[in-house]
Amino acid sequence: MKVCRQGCEIFPLFRVLVVALGILGLLGASLPAAPAWAEAEKDTTAKAPRAILKTKFGEMEIVLFPDLAPKHVESFVKLAKSGFFNGTIFHRVIPGFMIQGGDPLTKDPSNRSKYGTGGPGYTLPAEFSRVPHEKGILSAARTADPNSAGSQFFIMVDKAPHLDGQYTIFGEVVKGLELADTIVNQPRDLRDNPLERIEMTIEIVE
Repeated sequence: MKVCRQGCEIFPLFRVLVVALGILGLLGASLPAAPAWAEAEKDTTAKAPRAILKTKFGEMEIVLFPDLAPKHVESFVKLAKSGFFNGTIFHRVIPGFMIQGGDPLTKDPSNRSKYGTGGPGYTLPAEFSRVPHEKGILSAARTADPNSAGSQFFIMVDKAPHLDGQYTIFGEVVKGLELADTIVNQPRDLRDNPLERIEMTIEIVE
């Protein structure tokens, strides 16, 4: 076999390159389109209402999804504007899973045994979607009844596919997600309640 030092490999490589580009073009043409919810999210994220959640550890910005879960977003915005969430705490934190808050009973430290049972006095119908529960997602907490969500919410710190299609997603953290990592790693008791109070305030930006 003749040893080729320079030049003779150029044309074979060119042919390989042309064939490869052709294959990639065919593959690209056959790729499935993005899910409808993903396309809708691209169109509405810029004009969607946002929430600024502040704690002593910092703050995060959350974009809400009114097109995906209109009733949940409407309720969350109304409660936040009224100051409902101010002074509540993250009462349940589970590393590798999520942080949960939004219970008005957590404003009173003497109610510790009742944390996780409070709400706004009404419930919301389920607005499930195909959006996956991944890190940064804001979702509505509920009981075994799918239509029992109220004011409590949770923010994912990791993916949890077993929740997909079972809980209403109505927003996503777009800035300050590291705050959730800080909160979820705080020391906690046997009920996953942080030993130290982590109070929040929530402001709506429209």
